[in-house]
Amino acid sequence: MSINNQLEIIKAGVDEIIPEEELIKKLQNYAKTGKPLRVKYGIDPTNYEVHIGHLVPIRKMRELQDLGHTGVIIIGDYTAQIGDPTGRDSTRPPLTAEKVKQNAEKYMEQLYTVLDKNKTEVHYQSEWFGGMTMSDVIKYMGKYTLAQFMAHDTFRKRWESGLPLHLHEIMYPILQGYDSVAICSDIELGATEQKFNILNGREMQRFHGMEEQIAILSPILMGTCGVNKMSKSLGNYIAVFDSANDKYGKTMSIPDNLILNYFLYATRVSANDIQEISKELSSGSNPKYIKQRLAREIVSLYHGEEESIKAENEFNRIFSQKELPTDIEEYVLKEENIWIVKLLTDAGLTSSNGEARRMIKQGAVSIDNEKITDENMTWNYKEDKVLKVGKRRFMKIIAL
Repeated sequence: MSINNQLEIIKAGVDEIIPEEELIKKLQNYAKTGKPLRVKYGIDPTNYEVHIGHLVPIRKMRELQDLGHTGVIIIGDYTAQIGDPTGRDSTRPPLTAEKVKQNAEKYMEQLYTVLDKNKTEVHYQSEWFGGMTMSDVIKYMGKYTLAQFMAHDTFRKRWESGLPLHLHEIMYPILQGYDSVAICSDIELGATEQKFNILNGREMQRFHGMEEQIAILSPILMGTCGVNKMSKSLGNYIAVFDSANDKYGKTMSIPDNLILNYFLYATRVSANDIQEISKELSSGSNPKYIKQRLAREIVSLYHGEEESIKAENEFNRIFSQKELPTDIEEYVLKEENIWIVKLLTDAGLTSSNGEARRMIKQGAVSIDNEKITDENMTWNYKEDKVLKVGKRRFMKIIAL
């Protein structure tokens, strides 16, 4: 494949390549030597659940693997104990090494739904940081000035706002930069908000007399709410572990103005097809039908085409025909006269009592299609009832 054709694939859906001319040189060298480029992506497994927003750069890694290169995943067992401060106005709580390892194993299981396992290396930061001395740390800290870090929006804004900025957080970009040295990275992938940290990897490689990596920055996938980026803490995400029905339903809930964004960054639809979809949207075609195709595309990626069709039929049954799901889960009551908030949490319909209260206040909780508005009510029904939260969460409550 020609260099131009490779570039076309690499640049698709990418916001910025820094610097592009150096990437061309690396691709030319690969063509001459046959030595694969090493493509780095770092994760801090602060949780085990991966959403499709996380997979935007991972899809780019898979494309590079298909071009013959090696994907290198860095498990941030050190940086996860700091927590990436980017875009945050508070310090992240630290994690134990054991928790990081547990999360990482589940995390990789989900990344392999996209990556070629035979062309993927996985490394833990402890492989190189575990043997470092205080002398090494001082040496690397000495390569930077405070002014460099205060130019970073996150650090500067927190400082100017009088919010706490801890010294260990300043170490985060230094550790991430050294990862690029440790694994001899040629390319680092990440979201646009990671630009500061990824460019720091180039600096760290330069300090060590190495050829500098290329930064390939992908856009951030917006959450299903259409307001904030996809985030587990905001609950506006589509998880890899979600069922086919949940993926379909969540996709159908996105605002119409996100349809093209999701086709671009969450599916394998070709560039030519996306151009046609863009024309359809501009011409005034009913976005519902285009969104249905989007939902099928996303579900097919993780569950196959047959499951995507089943999910669509189930969605239509519930939302168009106002019927209950075919495979509704059941929860057997363990006590009489249970507080509705506790029941929602115990049954797994909400993640916490706080979320349960919020859902009730928003009018998103119903019993046999009758809305519940009193968060202090007690469940004392003597017959089975269907409890619904939001548009897609159903549970049949079996009476004692």
